[in-house]
Formats: sequence, structure tokens, C-alpha cells
Amino acid sequence: MEFASQAWSPWLTGDKEILEKVQASAVKMVAGLRSKDYRERCAELGLQTLEDRRRDQDMALVHKLLQDKRGTGMFQRGAVNEATVQTRRAMSTLGLTTQYSRTNIRKYSFGVRIVEDWNKLPDHVRQAPNKETFKSRLKQSKQ
Repeated sequence: MEFASQAWSPWLTGDKEILEKVQASAVKMVAGLRSKDYRERCAELGLQTLEDRRRDQDMALVHKLLQDKRGTGMFQRGAVNEATVQTRRAMSTLGLTTQYSRTNIRKYSFGVRIVEDWNKLPDHVRQAPNKETFKSRLKQSKQ
């Protein structure tokens, strides 16, 4: 259910709900958790929702592409907000800029849909020196 999610990640709410129902029915089978709702069951079992896991995988791939310099053609760097421009911080603190898209296919493609989530990450997470550090900082930033 998570294989190649960067390429096929659903954008319609109905499609996302269908995928979540699979995990919801699986965690419902765990004894003692029937009285709790889906998110509480996931928290009790130490699981993330499928949507959260897809988003984390997206962020990990963006980090990898930017670290390896492979994403330079896919992403456009720019200021996250006006404060970044005014203080003239280093280029590494700059986020990604949104690219124009006319169609839903382009709008919900990997290179466009990740920009907002990437820019919301704190600077110390985006500037992680390697994949393991990035993943641990990403997890800590959610707590």
C-alpha cells in the first residue's frame, strides 16, 4: 500500500479514505482496542496513518534529492516567506517555490504537491546532514 507512493499518491479524498479503511480494519482486529477510534488505535499501536507515512516518505525523498543535487531540475528554490528574504539568510534555509500547474495531473504530481509540506518543515529538519538524521528530526518535530 506504500510501494512507490511518490509516483501514485492519491489526491482525491475518497481514494485516501479507501486506503485508510484497509489499515483501519486491520487495527480494529487487535484485542482491547475496539472501543477507540482509528487514530487512537494507531497511536496505541505506535502506527501512523497511511497518509502521514506517505507524506514522510515524500519528505525523505525530497531531502535525498536535494542532498544528492539530483533535484535541482525538479525543484525551484526560493524564499519560504518574506522574513527569509529580508534577513538574507543562507541559501540552505530557503525553501522551494511552487511551480504553476494548469492540470490536476501536474498539480498533484510529486514535484508540485510536496512544496508546501517541505516549506512547513523547520530549518533544522530541512538542513539535516544525512537521511537518518533527517528522519529522526522529522519524527521529533511532530511530537
